[in-house]
Amino acid sequence: MLFLGGFLISGLNMLVMMLFFNIFLGSHMVFQLDVYGGVILFCGFVLFDTQLIAERFNNGDTDYVRHSLDLFLDFINIFRRLLVILASKVCLLL
Repeated sequence: MLFLGGFLISGLNMLVMMLFFNIFLGSHMVFQLDVYGGVILFCGFVLFDTQLIAERFNNGDTDYVRHSLDLFLDFINIFRRLLVILASKVCLLL
């Protein structure tokens, strides 16, 4: 799973560029692509960070605070994007 690192960083850079372009465009489609793409991307980061933690532990790195912080930040990003998705669904129902 460590091969995913390059793809994930490239995807994260694309999300950041889309956010900057969307400031000027104001497109709802780009916003939706950012939200749904971000959920998929950060799920990939959970897989990548889990494998990276296992590799680091096998190499003697026992910094459990940093390891848990990496996963915590991944889950926070997923949770934030899921809240945006659910909030947009509720607005459509009202």
